[in-house]
Amino acid sequence: MALDESRTCCFTGHRPDKLPWGLDERDSRCAALKHSLARELDALYRRGFRHFIAGMALGCDFYFAEAVLVLRERQPDVTLEGAVPCPTQAQRWPEHLQHRWRGILDQCDLETVVQQNYDRWCMLRRDRYMVDRSAAVLAVFDGTPGGTQYTLNYAMDHKREILLLDPARPEAGAVRFTI
Repeated sequence: MALDESRTCCFTGHRPDKLPWGLDERDSRCAALKHSLARELDALYRRGFRHFIAGMALGCDFYFAEAVLVLRERQPDVTLEGAVPCPTQAQRWPEHLQHRWRGILDQCDLETVVQQNYDRWCMLRRDRYMVDRSAAVLAVFDGTPGGTQYTLNYAMDHKREILLLDPARPEAGAVRFTI
């Protein structure tokens, strides 16, 4: 599958421990964030983006990947890539989350395993892999340090377009930065 970087957008965002609602996806704030992600994906599609890369972590990565799958139902030229840092990514998660992870990956058009064995840097390598293959990065970010901030800094260093959604105010839409 030959992919066009100029039509590719990857995603970075917080895990449940940094989200005000944690794992409770019935929370109205989570529903608002999911709605905003879908709206941003529609806008990216209208701009010509067709390939989307998700890092397959818990929380916002799942929301993003599932929103891309819904978009693909309406727009069959959309493709989703699951960028897995290592094969054991979901191994220690609760069983229902492992099944959700596998269910998303099974629907991906492409699954990329960044490295075969876990080490403390594999998540960051996965993040660099995604940014290196994308023209834009859609992010859910509240300003706190961590992997999302690392990915955004890497994207800025590599002059990628960045679309930021604030998990506390997703209805406001994404703030766009072009470096």
